[in-house]
Amino acid sequence: MEILIDYCWVFLVGGILCVIAQILIDKTKLTPARILVIYVTAGVILGAVGLYKPLIDLAGAGATVPLTGFGYLIAKGAKEAVLERGLIGALTGGFTAAAAGTAAALCFGYLAALIFKGHAK
Repeated sequence: MEILIDYCWVFLVGGILCVIAQILIDKTKLTPARILVIYVTAGVILGAVGLYKPLIDLAGAGATVPLTGFGYLIAKGAKEAVLERGLIGALTGGFTAAAAGTAAALCFGYLAALIFKGHAK
C-alpha cells in the first residue's frame, strides 16, 4: 500500500508540473524555449531557498525528471563543488552533476533520430 501512495505522489507532482507548463503554452505567448528556461531557473531558485529538496523527498522522480529537477541538480552540483574546490567549482560543478543525464539524453535523442524520420511542421 505504501508503494501505491508513493506512485500517487510521483504522478501528482510530475503531473502538476506538466499541467503548469501546458497552461503556459496554451494561455500565454511564451515560446517553449522560454518555458524551458523558466522551469530550469525555477528549479535553481527553489533549490536555493530549500523548497525543492522536500519536494524530491516526497515525489522522487515526479520532481527530478521534469526540467525543474534539472535546474535543481545543476545548482546543487555547483554548490557542492564550490565547497570542495572553491570558486572554480561554480563553473564545473553543475556540469559534473548533470553529466550522466545530459549524456543519456544526447545518446537516446541521437538513436531516435536515426530510427525515426522527422517531419517539418
